[in-house]
Amino acid sequence: TQYSFKEVFGTLVVQKELFDVVAKPLVEDLIRGKNGLLFTYGVTGSGKTHTMTGSPGDGGLLPRCLDMIFNSIGPFQAKRFVFKLDDKNGVDVQSEVDALLERQRREALPVPKTPSGKRQMDPEFADMINVQDHCQVEEVDEDNVYSVFVSYIEIYNNYIYDLLEEAPLEPIKPKWNSCNTPGRNGDFLPPQSKILREDQNHNMYVTGCTEVEVKSTEEAFEVFWRAGQKRRRIAHTQLNRESSRSHSVFIIKLAQAPLDADGDNVLQEKEQITLSQLSLVDLAGSERTNRTKAEGNRLREAGNINQSLMTLRTCIEVLRENQLYGTNKMVPYRDSKLTHLFKNYFDGEGKVRMIVCVNPKAEDYEESLQVMRFAEMTQEVEVARPVDRPLCGLTPGRRLRNQAFREELSRKLEMRGGPLGGETEEQSAAELFLQSFPPLPSCELLDINDDQTLPKLLEVLEQRHKMRQNLAEEFAKNVLAFKTMLQEFDSSVISKENYIQGKLSEKEKTITGQRTELERLEKKIKTLEYKIEILEKTATIYEEDKRNLQQELENKSQKLQRQASDKRRLEARLQGMVAETTMKWEKECERRVAAKQLEMQNKLWVKDEKLKQLKAIVTEPKAEKPERPSRERDREKPVRRSVSPSPAPSAAPVRLRQRRSRSAGERWVDHKPPSHVPTETLLQPHVPRAITVAAASEKALARCDRYLLTHQELASDGEIQTKLIKGDVFKTRGGGQAVQFTDIETLKQESPTGRKRRSSPPNPEPLGDAADSEWTDVETRCSVAVEMRAGSALGPGYQHHALPK
Repeated sequence: TQYSFKEVFGTLVVQKELFDVVAKPLVEDLIRGKNGLLFTYGVTGSGKTHTMTGSPGDGGLLPRCLDMIFNSIGPFQAKRFVFKLDDKNGVDVQSEVDALLERQRREALPVPKTPSGKRQMDPEFADMINVQDHCQVEEVDEDNVYSVFVSYIEIYNNYIYDLLEEAPLEPIKPKWNSCNTPGRNGDFLPPQSKILREDQNHNMYVTGCTEVEVKSTEEAFEVFWRAGQKRRRIAHTQLNRESSRSHSVFIIKLAQAPLDADGDNVLQEKEQITLSQLSLVDLAGSERTNRTKAEGNRLREAGNINQSLMTLRTCIEVLRENQLYGTNKMVPYRDSKLTHLFKNYFDGEGKVRMIVCVNPKAEDYEESLQVMRFAEMTQEVEVARPVDRPLCGLTPGRRLRNQAFREELSRKLEMRGGPLGGETEEQSAAELFLQSFPPLPSCELLDINDDQTLPKLLEVLEQRHKMRQNLAEEFAKNVLAFKTMLQEFDSSVISKENYIQGKLSEKEKTITGQRTELERLEKKIKTLEYKIEILEKTATIYEEDKRNLQQELENKSQKLQRQASDKRRLEARLQGMVAETTMKWEKECERRVAAKQLEMQNKLWVKDEKLKQLKAIVTEPKAEKPERPSRERDREKPVRRSVSPSPAPSAAPVRLRQRRSRSAGERWVDHKPPSHVPTETLLQPHVPRAITVAAASEKALARCDRYLLTHQELASDGEIQTKLIKGDVFKTRGGGQAVQFTDIETLKQESPTGRKRRSSPPNPEPLGDAADSEWTDVETRCSVAVEMRAGSALGPGYQHHALPK
């Protein structure tokens, strides 16, 4: 299995190379006012904590991040307590005087809250932060002042605890243990879990979390190592001697604000403060209990660890699905405190980086595959939000100009004898001014008649007076020139201010127009999203209908295939029946010919007997009239043996068929296959208003509401049996026609030759009586020949005609 990552580091990689690729861009974004989040993720024992903290002599990502931050902002840091964090994830700025009072008040406390930066470092971690690279961020804004705040929390069993919080000690109140008995007074109270809240900018933060202001790398790492790392929950398992049982989060907050116009003090405007945050997260390792043999608390800890990591994975998968497919599924941030705390990062608040630690042990193979599969998927999630920096409106380079001015002032003062007080400066200036005048001559008058001293003195004084007037005139000219320069400078400043105001108004108009356009585009996006949602629902409905129609089409195709196969079987069966019937009727014809020959012989014998009787009657004398046999009895007996019914009752079945018809006002489809053999019996079915078809079609079914199928088959006695299958036609949901069968009527014909015939009476009747009862006597009617026309396809018994002898 192959997995792709943005960067792969081998087993011999040094911490500096890992830091330069992964963490250095996050520190640069932090100083530029952007947020960052760095995870270490992997199976337990794969080296996550080592990657984050490092080892003696080779510091990890955390000390290198701190060192780079303080190397970059070292000369531009504000004094302690100039920036002050509030309890609502915000920051306030206070003046130098208030900050001085705050420092004095904190120093008066018996135990200082912040560790001293001048204290000697602990040799336990001194090697970890002794980084010789001296890495720093380029192009740091020198007109800003900075302050760094650190906090350290852990997420244990889905509860948040502050690792920098000092547990209060109350020696008066006894502590109650699980057995409801007071414990020792020297024990600390257990730490209280913290609550997650959302600030006014919709960012998540931990309420009541201790945040310490630090001024150096040593001080920050001391807070991390002494106050936090010593309290983190670790335990011994079968896979790791010091296994992290919680997710630890080390948060670095950087507050920065611009200097005022003079470049001396911080600008006292809260809106100009930028607060950025870098979170370094050391995740607890996923583990399987069947390998760690965990029990009790260890088992519960492992369950919570795996549950929080599973929630993190689910959030990443939902974000990836929303990004790839344009969906808007809700991301389950609230299922775990870990994902809920960093909800803003997944929504685009800042960059998110993940370091996947893999242990090449064979026992970790399955879990390492899961870790790498999840880590590879997270690379496809790219969410970013623009960061709005507040506009300062002050001239850049204020700090350097103020510093240069101070250096020049101190240099001038040193040239004049050093930085002295105001009176001394005036005296030295007066002395310099007097030194420029010509020296006064000696003013001592030792002789009354001395006429040279006073004139010399007057001459020198007059020269000094002229020089003073010249200097005053030059000073006035300089003052006037300086006033003119100031006025020109003021006018240029005013013009520049007006130009800047005009530009600002134009920019504000442009921003207003862009905001209006953004609102319009957002409304348009919402409308399009709504339309897309409707179209997706419509497409889903159409796809469902398409699947249903395809299923119905497949069912009908299968039904048609079954019908075609049934039709082929029926055709084969009918062909077999035709062949069998043909053979049967050939035998029947042969048998009937033989029977007809025998019958004709019998009739000839009967005729001969009758002729003999007639001859005897004619020749014998008429003594007395013989008794005539009863015709009533003779007529009753042959009626039961009659082969064909009388004409009068033959009409009754037809009327009965019409009376049984339930389709007086309905339209029928009379389906007769091409191989149908006409019956032509007295019970011939009568179907009014029928459309006769050889094969059922949808066009014919659509015009009718009843259906009649004529089906013929061979009965057990060898005769053709006709079945009339009736049904109702109704419309289907797909627009077609369907038939529901409701009744089956069976018609069957029998051969009259199969019945037994009565033998002729022994005593022939007289000729006259025979003539009278020729068509009423059963024997006479039975003696009439029944002939089948040769070559007829209608079968036996379909055409009856009498031929007189």
